[in-house]
Amino acid sequence: MNIINTENAPAAIGPYVQGVNTGKMVITSGQLPIDPISDVMSDAIDVQTHQSLENVKAIVEAAGLQVENIIKTTVFVKDLNDFATVNYVYEAFFKKYGTSFPARSCVEVARLPKDAKIEIEAIAVA
Repeated sequence: MNIINTENAPAAIGPYVQGVNTGKMVITSGQLPIDPISDVMSDAIDVQTHQSLENVKAIVEAAGLQVENIIKTTVFVKDLNDFATVNYVYEAFFKKYGTSFPARSCVEVARLPKDAKIEIEAIAVA
């Protein structure tokens, strides 16, 4: 198992890694919508959703895979009233790469680290 570490996604804010690569599967930790360059998080749910997906993408790519290799995502949202906006951004993201949508779960949670509105984790396979 190899630890994935890339500057193109935010560093872990606790005792965990950005992701792991088993050789056949890449599993990302939940990605907050923090811009890895500016270390800033927008307040807008559409921007947060896109940034979380970009962070997942960066980790998957650091492992040598592509968006097309993502087979499962889990989306944690602070408010399910944002579901339509999250879906819109999520759909556009995967369509941009011309891939089918991965399996997905989406759950509302009471609170996320740094008071983010969304966090996304993914599983990708080689």
